[in-house]
Amino acid sequence: MAKIVKCQTLAGQAIEYVDEIIGSGAMKDVYFSPDKSYVVALYKARPDSQARERLKSITTTYWDRLFNEPGGDYWKNLFCWPEGIIERNGLIGIVAPAYPKHFFFEHGSRNNDILAIKGKEKEGKWFAAANLRNRFMDRRELGDWLNHLRMCVLLARAVKKMHMMGLAHSDLSYKNVLVDPTQGHACVIDIDGLVVPGKYPPDVVGTPDFIAPEVVMTSHLSRDDRGRKLPRRETDQHALAALIYMYLLYRHPLRGGKVHDVDDEQRDEALGMGEKALFIEHPSDMSNRIRVEDARPTELPWADTSQIPYTITGPYLSPLFLQAFVGGLHDPGLRPSANDWETALVKTVDLVQPCQNSACPQKWYVFDNSIKPRCPFCGTLHKGKLPVLNLYSSRKEGNFRPDNHRLMVWTGQSLFLWHVNSRIAPNEKLTSDQKKRVGYFVFHHDAWWLVNERLPDLIDVSTKTPIPIGGRMELTDGLQFLLAKGDGGRLVVVQMVEG
Repeated sequence: MAKIVKCQTLAGQAIEYVDEIIGSGAMKDVYFSPDKSYVVALYKARPDSQARERLKSITTTYWDRLFNEPGGDYWKNLFCWPEGIIERNGLIGIVAPAYPKHFFFEHGSRNNDILAIKGKEKEGKWFAAANLRNRFMDRRELGDWLNHLRMCVLLARAVKKMHMMGLAHSDLSYKNVLVDPTQGHACVIDIDGLVVPGKYPPDVVGTPDFIAPEVVMTSHLSRDDRGRKLPRRETDQHALAALIYMYLLYRHPLRGGKVHDVDDEQRDEALGMGEKALFIEHPSDMSNRIRVEDARPTELPWADTSQIPYTITGPYLSPLFLQAFVGGLHDPGLRPSANDWETALVKTVDLVQPCQNSACPQKWYVFDNSIKPRCPFCGTLHKGKLPVLNLYSSRKEGNFRPDNHRLMVWTGQSLFLWHVNSRIAPNEKLTSDQKKRVGYFVFHHDAWWLVNERLPDLIDVSTKTPIPIGGRMELTDGLQFLLAKGDGGRLVVVQMVEG
């Protein structure tokens, strides 16, 4: 039986860990506490003075700024943040919370867990590539497309928080983000290498597939060369865009069919990810499209960008993908911010519609108002009436302007305060009361209804009829109703689509 090691953090907190390695990487060996509530990660090589100073800042100054502010507990679900430093037998280590249970594989992989991953952490790579998903993943681990959107919301929110604190991750990739598609969770890990521009430089250049082109292009230069581009906020923005693209479309945005050097594989890779990087769905340069005829059966239909183009992600995400992989690919200043992604993802969640095909593997899709509603994943056409709520908000009393925001209606769909008032955002600042739904929608006797649960100002504008709490209102084409009075209060215009 492995012995229990007892020690203290530099701040004097008593720490115990089981002297048995549960995970080992290039830089650290990891050990569980006896109750598995936290881990101790010991560095194989002793960090230099600057690295030690960085760890001290991360576990004190930045820890306090993140968790001791109002609502700080929210971030404990989105980060696995180091909370102490230990020193033992000449080695330096960090203490960090253990991952929640939902970030470990419950069912393992196909064919009697051929990969032996049952009980191991859910590294994002297994869910970001069609080939890995289709060949190896147990269907019960894959979740649905709506939960992939929710994962991306949390990931964007976590990156936004780091950037607001003046930090950059430096190695944002599917290796350093744990995800849970079954419930829509995400958590950023490996926080100990955070970059503070001008103070703490990056330890690594990143993980292949997620390294920004300018970093790849200048990687041959010495770290002291002024022309060398190192990880920073803008490179995080590239990696975040790549992660979101892969979690929603199960392919890499730059890995297409174009060959830059037939004789030198390493140079071909450097050009394709660096100087000559090209979006596989570039609207005018199609030279890097994926060659569908060369794709494996397990990569289809996702490798076929004509069948499942990036535009199926809807009107809010599509422009950001173009901004990230066309305009901003070689111009870091043009890349969408993490806040841009969070806003677009939240609005996209409001646009999803459940697929009426119970066998559809993705279960949800973004409603497209330009054509007949149709699931792009299985081809199923929507049948029946489909209410679309167009949201307008007041800037001053009685004056409403469009918000470029819609809410799709489906049975069980909920209405929340952030739909009711444009001044309320669905983010980490919500109180417990603000998270409660205020109404819901139901299809009953061939009609759609809004049931009022917590809306004191709900009123049918056309007839000036108040809808009391506990009452209901039928949704009809052209109906206008007010959700809330005052600044930011929303007016809804109903558009009824026939599937």
